[in-house]
Amino acid sequence: MAPTARELARQTVLADILAAARMRLTDEGPVALSLRAVARDVGMVSSAVYRYFPSRDDLLTALLIADYDELGAAVEDADAAAGPVPGARWVAACRAIRSWSVAHPGDFALLFGSPVPGYAAPRETVVPAARTALALARVVADAVASASGADGRPGSPSAPTAAPGAAGPAVADAVTTLRSFGIELPDEVLVRTLMAWSTVFGTISFELFGHFVSSVSDGDAYFDQVIARLADDLGFAAAF
Repeated sequence: MAPTARELARQTVLADILAAARMRLTDEGPVALSLRAVARDVGMVSSAVYRYFPSRDDLLTALLIADYDELGAAVEDADAAAGPVPGARWVAACRAIRSWSVAHPGDFALLFGSPVPGYAAPRETVVPAARTALALARVVADAVASASGADGRPGSPSAPTAAPGAAGPAVADAVTTLRSFGIELPDEVLVRTLMAWSTVFGTISFELFGHFVSSVSDGDAYFDQVIARLADDLGFAAAF
């Protein structure tokens, strides 16, 4: 059934509020986000905004869900467009993460920067937050599957170098999470995937927060080198 005029008007106002809040994130950061300031930006009295978001925390939650979903969709679309080869999919997915983050530094700070004092993300943010990590894990899982009968070189998913079972307790939560989404990875590969995931976001964080000053002169080239080495550690070649 088509939405009513009232519902369409509400959706428009919600979109305007979220857009104004995202601008505030870029200009001031998530800690300084204020419902009153957002209300002024959209030309509303603060009491009217409270009808849509009863508190700042409700607005933060809506922003988290919107941002996580937008980032996840960008990564999933890039993965799907890259074709079946895991190395090409890995490059496309990782580049999509960086492209979105560079284009939305305020949103990146909300998602992956310092926690906002007094705010705890509710459970409804968990699934949107997992989309990007799951996209990367699926690439690795497909690389593992395609590596059956591989040459067994050190570092390949088919020949983990860690002691058998050593990684198990450390990644038990990740094993449970991935299984709930139908993804199975050997413990050693899972550890390497978690390392790669945190390295991708850590590299982007260093870039956006200015920690590469006087060290990295070409962010694009450096990021490509990082993800190529991560792919190699996971047992497949990045395809650019």
